[in-house]
Amino acid sequence: MPEASKTLLARILDRVFPKVPDFFHMLTEQTIMVAKTVNLLVEYMEHGDPKIAETLKLDVHEADLIKMRNLHELNDAFSTPIDREDIYRAIFALDEIVMYCKTTVHEMDVLGVTPDAFMRDISHCIKEGVDALANGFAKLGTTPATAALNADEARKAERHAEKLYRVALPILFEGSDYINMFKRREIYRHLTNAAENMALCANRLHDIVVKIS
Repeated sequence: MPEASKTLLARILDRVFPKVPDFFHMLTEQTIMVAKTVNLLVEYMEHGDPKIAETLKLDVHEADLIKMRNLHELNDAFSTPIDREDIYRAIFALDEIVMYCKTTVHEMDVLGVTPDAFMRDISHCIKEGVDALANGFAKLGTTPATAALNADEARKAERHAEKLYRVALPILFEGSDYINMFKRREIYRHLTNAAENMALCANRLHDIVVKIS
């Protein structure tokens, strides 16, 4: 068959049977980007270096580009390998984790708050959970059933973060420095919101596993 005919046939087939984007790979890429942002959050909570905070804020832009690409592909896709709504919810839950990482360091800068042990430990919980999510999403295209364990790991990490928050509050509200108390409570809430969205993303992952296993 002449080369021009092959090209024409390929275009016709693409129109009739459009290729389905590899959403499993795309979600994995987004999760890896989230893990990169969370690693910067942990590094900042451990060292309090303003340069790390600025790097994290810039990193969020790259994460946003990946989110927008995934949404664009989802909107344009003729079909999807799993429920379209599950993909949509996973994309946004992952993005919310990144956004809360950004708002955490931004608020710390605005309020003049330095990292403490509870912030560091909660950020480690977020890292543990997001790493589990990255492993889970990476398995969807090959061994999806095993990804349920990763979803459980992420939810367990969120529960640990919430437990740390409850331990931190009564300790925080000892004394009379109320301005500092409320500033730090605000940061704790940003961190636990990131953890809550991590758990939501784990639920999305589990939903996907149930439907394709």
